[in-house]
Amino acid sequence: MLTAIIATTTLFLTCTGAATFGYEPEPGPSPMSAPNVQGSFDHSVWSNLLQDHVNNKGEVDYTAMGKDPRLGRYLGELSKAEPNERWSMNERKAFWINAYNAFTIRLILDHPGVQSIKDIDSPWKTKFFTIGGRTMDLDHVEHTELRKNINDPRIHFGIVCASFSCPRLWNHAYTAQDIDKQLDDAARRFINDPLRNELGPERVRLSRIFDWFKSDFTEHGTLVEYIKRYATIPVSHVATVEYLEYDWRLNEQ
Repeated sequence: MLTAIIATTTLFLTCTGAATFGYEPEPGPSPMSAPNVQGSFDHSVWSNLLQDHVNNKGEVDYTAMGKDPRLGRYLGELSKAEPNERWSMNERKAFWINAYNAFTIRLILDHPGVQSIKDIDSPWKTKFFTIGGRTMDLDHVEHTELRKNINDPRIHFGIVCASFSCPRLWNHAYTAQDIDKQLDDAARRFINDPLRNELGPERVRLSRIFDWFKSDFTEHGTLVEYIKRYATIPVSHVATVEYLEYDWRLNEQ
């Protein structure tokens, strides 16, 4: 009897991802752990973590984040969630952006001492977490759940791959009720950030993100037209486009 109980417990922890990250879900009901059919998922713990350990430059205090037990609990709640088409588009969008960012931080913490996410072997293709019983990698979240299933180019300003040239990690969680405004604000911050893009009336020098995912931004017009939506300075519709080198240094404090 005791052997059967131990085996059942081990299977549960493996399926939820708890064994992977060294924590157990807290007993009893949790407002985050059981989304209803509309997908109501409370990201307030993640928001508090970001406010405590990410500064206004988007730099992460990885040491403090790694010591904070709330991170493990939040990752456990993400793992138990089952986002699906019964959730609204905005609920899925907020969930997957937050999940990408949280598990990216977990990946960095799992490789102490790295100076860049690219120091990790196959960081985007390594399956190291579960959500809804499915083992996943970061590429699945970005390219399937977000780019394919949601198809909103603004997600590129919300997901952060732990690198300096990425959009700054905003120190608040994305939420379903505010996601459109939050992503518009993220687009405006990123496009007008002189450390990530250089805008001028006749020439723009853009982040490589606009090169790698150009098809996402040009589905309904040219790349310059997309930039002009958020640019705070005048940019000619015939401005020339160049791309900046990408800085893969870790976005750490």
